Parts: sequence; C-alpha cells; structure tokens
Amino acid sequence: MGSFSIWHWVIVGLVVLLLFGGRGKLSGLMGDAAKGIKAFREGLKDDDKSGPSEGVSSLPRTDAEKEELKR
Repeated sequence: MGSFSIWHWVIVGLVVLLLFGGRGKLSGLMGDAAKGIKAFREGLKDDDKSGPSEGVSSLPRTDAEKEELKR
C-alpha cells in the first residue's frame, strides 16, 4: 500500500507527457489561457462603458420598488 502500482505510474506518465510533451504544450496552454483572460477583461470594460450610469440598477424593479419611486 505504500508504493504506487503500475497503473498509477502510467497515469502520472500520461499527465507529464500531456503537460511537457511536444513543443511547448504547457506554454501554449498558458498562452491560450492568458488570451482568454484578456478577452474576458476587455468584455467587462465594454460592458462598463455601455452599461447603466451610477446609481441606476439594470435589474428589473419589483412592484414595491415601482410604487416607492412614484411617491
């Protein structure tokens, strides 16, 4: 129970090959992740520019909130 079986080593080997095998797969994956994060941040910035102004909620109002605003 203290040592790994052959199947454990096979799985570890496959993970290592996926991460470090080939021509810079790990750096390629990290580059793709960075591009995704950058696109997400740009999308958030675009939403902020075209979103509602300060103090105005974009959520639908309840009937109670509508009545309160009429007063």
